[in-house]
Amino acid sequence: MFFEYHYTVSTRDTDPFGHCRPSSLLSLLQEAATEAALDFHVSREEMLEKHNAFWMLARIWYQLKNPLHWNDTLTVRTWHRGGKGASMYRDYDLYLGDEWVGESVSTWVLADADTHKPLRLSRFSEFEGTTGEGLCKSKLLTKVRLPEGMALAEQRRLHYSDADVNRHVNNSKYADFACDALRLETLGEGQFVSALQVGFLAECRPGEMLELYTGQSDGTWFVHGTDADGKSRFDAAVTLSPWAENRS
Repeated sequence: MFFEYHYTVSTRDTDPFGHCRPSSLLSLLQEAATEAALDFHVSREEMLEKHNAFWMLARIWYQLKNPLHWNDTLTVRTWHRGGKGASMYRDYDLYLGDEWVGESVSTWVLADADTHKPLRLSRFSEFEGTTGEGLCKSKLLTKVRLPEGMALAEQRRLHYSDADVNRHVNNSKYADFACDALRLETLGEGQFVSALQVGFLAECRPGEMLELYTGQSDGTWFVHGTDADGKSRFDAAVTLSPWAENRS
């Protein structure tokens, strides 16, 4: 089973190069997952009411053939792979019209609302018979392997505008943190973010300070975010690729 979500890229989603910003694409993928959960009656509100449990996004990755632009109408097709342990994979295929333009994989954890401890998904009957079956991807998301010698790029204070209804920094914001730390306004000239993986290691809240470290290895840029005490908060891996202004 799969769910389809449609979205038209707006001006607020675009970056200085006219591309859909990575954080906007993460928001779109998260919204598609939310709508799919609503459709299959496993939404945040329903799981809280029935099981005192809530969803946490642990890792997300995407890759694109070409950058997305303002006014592109994107179709997101998404499904889950089922889950027997503490985490569940959700896959996505992205289309412009009938053209496949990218894909994404994310891992989610269902946690107890009081203890925040992960719960085994096999205990929940809601997921039976609702996987993507033959559509399911084989890609697994492992922890981002950071290169040696990463350097401090900036310190970033977290504010009201970074937080969401859960009172912590919204998942999509970490893509902005990574792109800003890499100075993508200069690094990205003639290129676009063709692949991105973010690992969410600990919640961040307004008022906290992040220290952002950057490095490069084998053509991939890395960003590692820690708090003032050195505790890891997130990791990101960013791949840049050339893009052609005139698309077929």
